[in-house]
Amino acid sequence: MNDTVDAVVIGAGVIGSSVALELARGGRKVVVVDKGPSAGAGSTSSSVSIIRFSYSTLDSVLTAWEAAVMWHDWEGHLGVVDPDGMARFVRTGMCIFETPGDGSERIKQLWDDVGIKYTVVSPAGLHDLLPGVDLGCYYPPKLIDDPEFGEDAATELSAILEPESGFIDDPMLAARNLAFAARLHGAQFRFREQVVSIDRRTELGSERVGGVVLASGEVINAPVVVNVGGPHSSLINRMAGVADGMRIRNRPLRQEVFTVTAPSGLRLEDGLPAVTDLDIGQYIRPHIGGTWLVGGTEPECDELHWIDDPDHYEANPTVEQFEVSMMRLARRVPVLGVPHRPVGLAALYDVADDWVPIYDKSDLPGYFMACGTSGNQFKNAPIVGKFMRDIIDAEASGHDHDHHPVQFHGPRTGREINLAAFSRLREKSHTSGTVMG
Repeated sequence: MNDTVDAVVIGAGVIGSSVALELARGGRKVVVVDKGPSAGAGSTSSSVSIIRFSYSTLDSVLTAWEAAVMWHDWEGHLGVVDPDGMARFVRTGMCIFETPGDGSERIKQLWDDVGIKYTVVSPAGLHDLLPGVDLGCYYPPKLIDDPEFGEDAATELSAILEPESGFIDDPMLAARNLAFAARLHGAQFRFREQVVSIDRRTELGSERVGGVVLASGEVINAPVVVNVGGPHSSLINRMAGVADGMRIRNRPLRQEVFTVTAPSGLRLEDGLPAVTDLDIGQYIRPHIGGTWLVGGTEPECDELHWIDDPDHYEANPTVEQFEVSMMRLARRVPVLGVPHRPVGLAALYDVADDWVPIYDKSDLPGYFMACGTSGNQFKNAPIVGKFMRDIIDAEASGHDHDHHPVQFHGPRTGREINLAAFSRLREKSHTSGTVMG
C-alpha cells in the first residue's frame, strides 16, 4: 500500500506536532509518523518544560522571547480549544545565581539588547526571597567524595531575577494540543508506526527525498520529509545518508530528574521562582502540589552518559546520581534535609555538539531536520514550527538556505532571527556547553 502526501513529519513530540501544525496551516497535506502511542508520549512527556530566556547567543534569546508570547496566549496560538484540556503556562520568574564563569554578564548584555527586564539581587535581598537557603559560594560543583565538598564558603552569591519565566504544567498535553490543532487543518497522525527507510528518487538527474518506508512495508511518498525524531533523530539522519554532510552532529544523552517535597516557605504557592544554580550544578523548578523538580546542569565533575541505542537504556534513576544531587541540594537548602529514596525518572536528551539545536535543510533536497532539541528547546516548540515552515517554503521556491539564510521576523520585538544560527553547517556556537545553552 502506498500513499502520497505533501510532507511526512517523523516524530509527534511537542516540536514535531508544532511543525505539522504549521505545514498543515500552510496548505500542505501532512502525515506524522511516530513509533509511540500518542502525541508527546516520548521524550516530551519527561520534559521539565521550563520557559526561560537565559541563553548565550542573541538568536537563541530572541527565539525564546518570541516563543513565550505564544505560550502566554496558547488558545490564540492554536486557534482552537482542545476539548480534552489545554496546557497552561505558570509564571514563576527565574532566579539565576551569579557564579564565576557562568556567563551571567553575557546574559545581562543580551537581555539589555532585547529589552528583557530583570533585577540584580544582592545576598541580603536573596535571604528575603529564598528563606532558609544557604547563599554560600561553593563553586565549582563537586562530587561528594571530593575533600573540598564540605568546605565553608567565604562569600555569598548574588543573583539575576527575571519575572517573566515559568513552566508549562503538562508538557505532554501541550503536544496533544498542537496535534489536535494540526488535525483540524487536515494533518494525519500515524502512531505505533516506525520509519525504517528514507526513500530517494531521481529528478532532473539529481537525487532528492521521495518519502519514507514503514516497518509494515507501507511506503508514504512525499517531496518533503522532516526529521523531528528526538533522541532517535541521529539514527534517522544516518538512515537518510545525510549525517556526513553535517558539521554539527547530535546524539542522545541520558539524564535524571528527581522529585522532592518542597520545604515550607519555598513552594510554588509561596512564590518560589525557578532557580538556576550553576554554583552547585543543579536547578530547581517548583511544581504544583508542594514539590520541586530537581535536575543537573552538566558540571565538569559529573560524567555524561551518552547512549548508542535510544531504545535500550536504564529508565530508572540511579541511587548514585540521586545521592550526589541531594547532597548538593541539601548544602544549598539545609532545611530540606536529605531525602532517602530516589523519586524521579531517567530520560533522553537529544543533544547537539554545542547544545544549540539544528533547524535546517540537509544535503538531500527535500529532507529537513529539527534535531538536537531536547533539554532546552521545549520552550521554543511553537516558534520552531514556524521556522521550519519558512525554511521549507523558501527551499520549495528555489531559495538556497545554505547560502542565503532565511530570516524570521519576530512580531514581538520586530527583530530578525537569523536561522543560520541553527544551521547544521555552522561553526560551534560559543555557549555554556551545557543544557543552559
